[in-house]
Amino acid sequence: MKKEIKKRQQMPQQPAEERVRNFDEVALGYTPEQAIEEASRCTGCKRSPCISGCPVAIDVPAFVKMVAEGRFLDAAALVKEANSLPAICGRVCPQEEQCEQVCVMGKLGEPLAIGRLERFVADYEAAQGNGDSGGEHRPADPDLARFAVAVVGAGPAGLTVAGELAKMGYSVTIFEALHKPGGVLRYGIPEFRLPRQILDREIDYVKSLGVRLLTNVVIGKTFTIEQILNGGFEAVFVGTGAGAPMMMNIPGENLNGVLSANEFLTRVNLMRAHRFPEYATPVRVPRKAAVIGAGNVAMDAARTALRIGGEEVSIVYRRSRTEMPARAEEIEHAIEEGVRFHLLTAPVRYIGDERNWLTGMECIRMELGEPDESGRRRPVPVKGSEFIMEVDTAIVAIGQTPNPLIRTTTPGLETTKWGGIIVDESTGAASVPEVFAGGDAVTGAATVITAMGAAKIAAAGIDACIRKKHGLEKEE
Repeated sequence: MKKEIKKRQQMPQQPAEERVRNFDEVALGYTPEQAIEEASRCTGCKRSPCISGCPVAIDVPAFVKMVAEGRFLDAAALVKEANSLPAICGRVCPQEEQCEQVCVMGKLGEPLAIGRLERFVADYEAAQGNGDSGGEHRPADPDLARFAVAVVGAGPAGLTVAGELAKMGYSVTIFEALHKPGGVLRYGIPEFRLPRQILDREIDYVKSLGVRLLTNVVIGKTFTIEQILNGGFEAVFVGTGAGAPMMMNIPGENLNGVLSANEFLTRVNLMRAHRFPEYATPVRVPRKAAVIGAGNVAMDAARTALRIGGEEVSIVYRRSRTEMPARAEEIEHAIEEGVRFHLLTAPVRYIGDERNWLTGMECIRMELGEPDESGRRRPVPVKGSEFIMEVDTAIVAIGQTPNPLIRTTTPGLETTKWGGIIVDESTGAASVPEVFAGGDAVTGAATVITAMGAAKIAAAGIDACIRKKHGLEKEE
């Protein structure tokens, strides 16, 4: 008799009609019973492709087995050996394209909900009062504390490399330009996807490892990479992300009401602009908003625009639903919440009134041609199909590039033509001795977990660099 395949446990969530007017978390998490039921679906396959599918190489089968046995704290401790930010990754990482994509269960039905289980064990640990440190931190090699490492940027890459080096035993200081740490986790991802108390809890864990964190320090302005290296630090890791927005360079882009998704989300997520005048930074509440693009940032911007009071919010995307780069879950949530979709559509100019405020957007219809270098079918304008959309806010979410400050103040630092720092992929080492980099500062805008995976490689590279410099190489 054929064994019945258990169905994947669905994640409870806020109803769309309620959540669209609040910033509370949409997904509510598994109960212990649901977590055990989901974990019990794992077949315990010998190949364990899910481990290699994880950029930070979590021992997925082992932690899932612990969950199935009800050993939630043990599971959380095991996950944290590989990942210092599990509650964050369990919420925002595209597991469907990584560990879950290669899960053997996917061939039989739905893959194991690895990300949801990771989130569950991290939240369970915190609820038991063990979320900050889980006990006194014992570095692998206390003698390494005499060596100081600087980390530039307190985003996912910087926090990860700092946590990894602190676990090894190094003295680590993070320099963060903004007034609060977290990088894109704080200014880019809305609270309904990543609650701030969760982010702060994960940062507190990294600090509990002995990491020192200094805010309001702009490297390249306050002092340079060269000054850091001359100030007693053995190495520097650059994890400054990709915070410089890309724009379309079409007529009318300087009109009031046209802004980047980076600015819009930073105003709301970091500056609490939607609560003006309680907070000092204002933001215009749109009547009719158009978000240009269809990645995760675009979905975040559209859903945020609705939550601050937008009457009508649309995604404008030049390709079809099939080519959308956003996670399927984020697209579905946007649809449920009432975001409209204008597909195969591209803006060609913005239209303003006599006071230079945006009133409309001229668009053109597109059709899909042959695949381009991204592998997606190239959008081709349809001649004579122009039309006007009435909008008072246009939010451009077509990508970001690295901030130029580090590369323009660090002599000898090699970068790509678009500003990404060039590194040795096996070590994270940049062209300047004792300088390492990872995450979006290297690749341009990518995922949180990709940045964390690169940071783990760089942490090992920094360790090897310092050991070689001081004759402390590990024996094979």
